[in-house]
Amino acid sequence: MSDSLTYDLVVLGGGTGGYAAALRAAELDMKVALIERDKVGGTCLHRGCVPTKALLHTAEVADSAKESETFGVDAEFKGIDIDKVLEYKTNVINRNYKGLQGLIKARGIDTYLGDGKLVGQDKVEVKGADETYTLTGKNILLSTGSTSKTLGLDVTDRVLTSTEALELKTVPKSVIVLGGGVIGVEFASVWKSYGADVTIVEGLPHLVANEDESISKALERAFKKRKINYKLGVMFKGVEETADGVKVTLEDGTVLEAEYLLVAVGRGPVTEGFGYEEQGIPMDRGFVLANERLHTGVGNIYAVGDIVPGLQLAHRAFGQGIFVAEEIAGLGPVPIIESGIPRVTYCEPEIFSVGLSAKQAEEKYGADNVETLEYNLGGNGKSVILNTTGFIKVIREKDGPVVGIFGIGARLSEQVGEAQLIVNWEAFPEEVAQLIHAHPTQNEALGEAHLALAGKPLHFHS
Repeated sequence: MSDSLTYDLVVLGGGTGGYAAALRAAELDMKVALIERDKVGGTCLHRGCVPTKALLHTAEVADSAKESETFGVDAEFKGIDIDKVLEYKTNVINRNYKGLQGLIKARGIDTYLGDGKLVGQDKVEVKGADETYTLTGKNILLSTGSTSKTLGLDVTDRVLTSTEALELKTVPKSVIVLGGGVIGVEFASVWKSYGADVTIVEGLPHLVANEDESISKALERAFKKRKINYKLGVMFKGVEETADGVKVTLEDGTVLEAEYLLVAVGRGPVTEGFGYEEQGIPMDRGFVLANERLHTGVGNIYAVGDIVPGLQLAHRAFGQGIFVAEEIAGLGPVPIIESGIPRVTYCEPEIFSVGLSAKQAEEKYGADNVETLEYNLGGNGKSVILNTTGFIKVIREKDGPVVGIFGIGARLSEQVGEAQLIVNWEAFPEEVAQLIHAHPTQNEALGEAHLALAGKPLHFHS
């Protein structure tokens, strides 16, 4: 084998986790190969986080136009030019993609475009368009990502996953969204802002059921006010296409009709056909099993991102990629704590969370050893300016540190940064209460919540 095809790190999959590991490893003077069969950046950049948030921003602009009279602005909402929306979304993707390609090239990372397969504990075969390569890696990182689950349904012009929904060249008049998790509520929010009639079907008792229950209930109230329909606690039975749309049947006998059905029931790992099982990589239901240091237990093979059980978030993969690069370099990075990873849902109103919910905290510490406080955004000047409602919820161990922070309200996603510092650095409410938060900002709401939990409430009604 030629030394030119021997690397310190071979990365299989150029999504968020893979390219983060490649960039950090190159920074640490490793020789790195990055294998990608589509485009570097993966789902997040091309078919997920970035394009979805671009659409959500257009939805926010549309809502601002509709509500302009509230703020004394004489504007008019005339409709959605979907061609221009898609052009804007594509430009956002392309700008980020170009920047990422530039970073990879500048760091001297060898990129191989093609289908990669693990063919040994230190070897990956890459079938490119014109040539097949066998790369030897002193270390190998598996980061092949995830894809939309479909419940076995065929994707058609009327039955969509998030991938097809992002390319939809029409503004739907009506949509049924199957799944009330993050992806489902974000698309429901966009389409409602665009003027569609939207109904969410969720088998669990609440929307965004992984959040603190108070947040879920607040979102349900907000969606009801926005006239976004939802049916909770009822399972999907089947769908048939009609002349002009879809007819969806639920287990309770309910029949719903709309132009489109969006299947948003989560994402599954992409691990088939990469030779993982043949090389003894431990697997469970398609996921790659790794320890807290993200090692698979086989050779020098690591795994990150959506193929590893846990939160399927791009920034989790990003952090894990950096961790693996530093682990290989012998820097001894601190293992990532799953509960400390910030989580955001970008619907309107936005939701952020980090740490334990009230229920999880009570299960861990006992109900008598947990204190919670909700600070209503009605006491926050900037939120009143933005005409938004919602609250910040802080959960602490009694006489101990903050273990969870949750929030719901317009633009609150930007507050998750300080929230994760508070939780991950195990700050006490009394310590956060000493910090001065700029006025008037929504960031003040975090400060006020901790002031109240520390026993000195100001803009707060109990």
